[in-house]
Amino acid sequence: MDIDRRNNVTVTGNPQGPTVVLAHGFGCDQNMWRLTVPALVEDYRVVLFDYVGSGRAEPSAFSEDRYASLDGYARDVVEVCEALDLRDAVFVGHSVSAMIGVLAADMAPQRIGALVMVAPSPRYIDDDDYRGGFSAEDIDELLESLESNYLGWSAAMAPVIMGNAEQPELGEELTNSFCATDPDMARVFARTTFLSDSRDDLKRVTVPTLVLECTQDVIAPREVGAFVHQAIPGSTLVTLDATGHCPHLSAPEVTNEAITAFLAGLR
Repeated sequence: MDIDRRNNVTVTGNPQGPTVVLAHGFGCDQNMWRLTVPALVEDYRVVLFDYVGSGRAEPSAFSEDRYASLDGYARDVVEVCEALDLRDAVFVGHSVSAMIGVLAADMAPQRIGALVMVAPSPRYIDDDDYRGGFSAEDIDELLESLESNYLGWSAAMAPVIMGNAEQPELGEELTNSFCATDPDMARVFARTTFLSDSRDDLKRVTVPTLVLECTQDVIAPREVGAFVHQAIPGSTLVTLDATGHCPHLSAPEVTNEAITAFLAGLR
């Protein structure tokens, strides 16, 4: 199947500039980057796509076996990079996509030359002295609720994930994005996301890496940002003056400023 159709690939911006790949998180699609793209298109070639099972990607390409692990989503990234023959691209991943980018960079090191991790979490479940923000029981309840009533779960959880109650339209947008996702495919992506443990993968990151965290984020608390920063040698940690789990929507100015400053330092 043609990769453009399979992953709804969009290429925009400066064809002569370095390439930046923007990757969405669970329940989202490439439209979530619409406030970031304008900050990049003058100087960079920008690649957007939807993971299979999300957005306008081709539903018939979905395989529960493939997408039951983050490796399956990382293969989507690598195959998009191969189809476009990308070299040393900067991969900007939101939420679970930050970890997918880590895996993709390990699979195809010649394709990805730097990482920007927006609100990353290598593990959502608390473990010994590691604080992921959730107990195992919390995640079991979350997944059980999602699987039994996906639309109801979306309406309840999206505003919590987004935060910024003073901007209810953002929570509504995320709710609508969740609700537009096929429930069966969302169930697979959710289990893969919330049950994954990518902590050991961080140690293998060798490319320049920017870690962006928010001052308050119920999904990825600041202890997680500190852990990711400490685990990746030479990484840069920036705490954005932003709340919620989607700063590229709730605080696009400071998020774009941090991303473009990092990109400028790579040139």
